[in-house]
Amino acid sequence: MSESTGTGTSESTGTSESTGRALQTALAYYEAWTTHDFERAMTFVADDIVCHAPAGRLDGALAFRDFMGPFSHIVTRSALIAAFGDDDTAVLMYDTDTVPVPNAPGAECLSVSDGTITQIRIIFDRAPFAAARQAADPS
Repeated sequence: MSESTGTGTSESTGTSESTGRALQTALAYYEAWTTHDFERAMTFVADDIVCHAPAGRLDGALAFRDFMGPFSHIVTRSALIAAFGDDDTAVLMYDTDTVPVPNAPGAECLSVSDGTITQIRIIFDRAPFAAARQAADPS
């Protein structure tokens, strides 16, 4: 697996994986958004994507872009912990550092059809981000 910094560099961390088409798509998407190439990341996203995130359900590429785009811009480091998948589904687990929150782990389960992500379930802890927002604006 790889570790990416805000400069777009990656290094291997040695996790094994299968080689299904969904996994290949998920890894290409992950590599793009973690190296600040969000426009390339969006090329893997279906127009009618359904995203299940801690804040709720998002429908469509525009809603997904509005949610994920700002996050991708504050990532300063990302390390892929594990990636598994087949031709239809992939699961990624990673650890990220962001401008407001260091050590922000997350996981994604992605459904892929014809090389396009049609559904994604993102799991991460919202509490550290809420605490960072509170500390930045205590009013």
